[in-house]
Amino acid sequence: MKVVLFCGGMGMRIREYSDSIPKPMVPIGYRPLLWHVMKYYAHYGHKDFILCLGYKGDAIKNYFLHYDECVSNNFVLSNGGKKLRLLNSDIHDWNITFVDTGIQSNIGQRLKAVEPYLAGESVFLANYSDGLTDLPLTGFIDHFLERGKIGSFLAVTPSQSYHVVSVAGDLASVIRPIGTSGILINGGYFIFRKELFDYMQDGEELVEQPFQRLIQEEQLLAHQHPGYWACMDTFKDRQQLEELYTNGNAPWEVWRNTSQNGDEASWEAWKRQKKKAVVRRA
Repeated sequence: MKVVLFCGGMGMRIREYSDSIPKPMVPIGYRPLLWHVMKYYAHYGHKDFILCLGYKGDAIKNYFLHYDECVSNNFVLSNGGKKLRLLNSDIHDWNITFVDTGIQSNIGQRLKAVEPYLAGESVFLANYSDGLTDLPLTGFIDHFLERGKIGSFLAVTPSQSYHVVSVAGDLASVIRPIGTSGILINGGYFIFRKELFDYMQDGEELVEQPFQRLIQEEQLLAHQHPGYWACMDTFKDRQQLEELYTNGNAPWEVWRNTSQNGDEASWEAWKRQKKKAVVRRA
C-alpha cells in the first residue's frame, strides 16, 4: 500500500528552522521528523512512499541522495577504515518517489498532483508529515476496510496547552485545558480509496470541500485513538519530542517499543473500549 506524504509546506510556525529547511526535515535525534514518520510506516510493511515536495524540496532530495546508514545503525569498521559492514539498515528496501507539487499548493492540490503515481492502487495511505503517534496501524487499516467507506482519518485529543473557554454574555462560564474538553482534532493520518478523487475539484483544500462531500454521503470515518499523538508546530513542540527521544521514551518508535503481538493487543483493547462506550451511551 503506497504512502503519500505531504512535505511541501513552509512551516511558518516553526521559523527557527523553516528559514533554512522545510518543517519535515527538522531533526529529532539523529534523523529528521520525516524519517520518523516513514520509519513508522515501514515498520508495518508500507515502504513505497510518494513525497509531495514544495518549499525547499531540494533539501529533502539531497538528504536521501546522500543518506548515511551509519548515522542510526550499528556497523563494523575494519581494514584500517577501508571496509565497512552494516549490521542493520533503515531504507535499503524503501521505494521513494519525489514529486514537485508546487511551493504555494494546498494539501488537496498536492494530492491531485500525485494522482498519476497512484495508478493501480485501490487504497492508499496519506500523512501530513508533522505528527507522530503510537497508533496500531494494522488495526487502523483493518477497521477502514471492514467499514467499506471512502476515507478515514485519525481523530485525536489535542496535545497543545491551550484552554477551551465557554462564555455567557461577557462572563466566562467554563475554562479548562483543551485536552480535557472532549474536543477531537484531525491528527493527519489518513486512509483513502481511489474514489476520493471523484470528490475533489481543482484548487480545493482536502479537508474543506472534499471532506464535506464525503460527510454528506456518510463516506468519511473518524478513527479515535486514545494513545500517544503529538505534532511539531512550534519550537516548544520540537523540544518536547527531542526530550522524549533523548530519554529513550519516544512512544512513536513502535519499531522499538512493540512487537506485532503488541500491536494486535492494542487494536483489541481499542475495540473493547469502543464497545463499552456504546453500552454506556445506550
